[in-house]
Amino acid sequence: MSFIKTTEQASNHNHLEKMSVNELLNNINSEDKTIPIAVNKVIPSIEKLVIAIVERMKKGGRLFYVGAGTSGRLGILDASECPPTFGVPHDMVIGIIAGGDIAIRKAVEFAEDSTTQCWEDLQPYKINDNDTVIGIAASGTTPYVISGLQKCNENSILTGCITCNLNSPLSKVSKHPIEVIVGPEFVTGSSRMKAGTAQKLVLNMISTSVMIQLGKIKGNKMVEMQLSNNKLVDRGTKMIMDELNILEEEAHKLLVEHQNVRKAINYYINGNR
Repeated sequence: MSFIKTTEQASNHNHLEKMSVNELLNNINSEDKTIPIAVNKVIPSIEKLVIAIVERMKKGGRLFYVGAGTSGRLGILDASECPPTFGVPHDMVIGIIAGGDIAIRKAVEFAEDSTTQCWEDLQPYKINDNDTVIGIAASGTTPYVISGLQKCNENSILTGCITCNLNSPLSKVSKHPIEVIVGPEFVTGSSRMKAGTAQKLVLNMISTSVMIQLGKIKGNKMVEMQLSNNKLVDRGTKMIMDELNILEEEAHKLLVEHQNVRKAINYYINGNR
């Protein structure tokens, strides 16, 4: 099947510079409304990948995101939120960007064009066949990401990808391709917009579903969250109050003592009052 970059196709809107601010905002919003519909169409693909990731993580595996530019930054963002939200170690979900950490804030020229660097960037983590590597690239043509997944396949490491073009080279090297076809961008070729939003939605779905499957949520509460600020301490205290039907003072004392909502609740339920 032929490969056409719909992310590079001409925008559905023209003469953007002649639009009023209100027209710009409404037209951008009208394009953005199509993104959840596109994501909904690929839920079966996301489901298969999540199930495969959970199976490996239960054996001690880790989840890696690799990408360049906006895609790489989105992977790092999702990975960085997992420890505070779900209380997992910082080396359980890992985001890697072409060009290294400096590329998080500033573009590194030609970093995405390397066909060897991605695999080299994975080596310090002693990556193995319990791990999963998800390549993120809106275009589906980024050499850094494609070559990384190819090496992972050669080493029996599970691969997935998130791209916004159909039948891309990246999809062809991924064991679990997720292709969210959002169409042309409002500003032609600016894949930080609809494509970036679609990638963020899918990343949220993957990491959240995986962590729930691994038992990091109770009911609908973040009972494993890190108590890294006063807001989260207050939230944790309220969780304990609601779960155990006790007063705030006692709930806060339990939380401070155990530094974990689940541990505090279990301690109380087991009769240690």
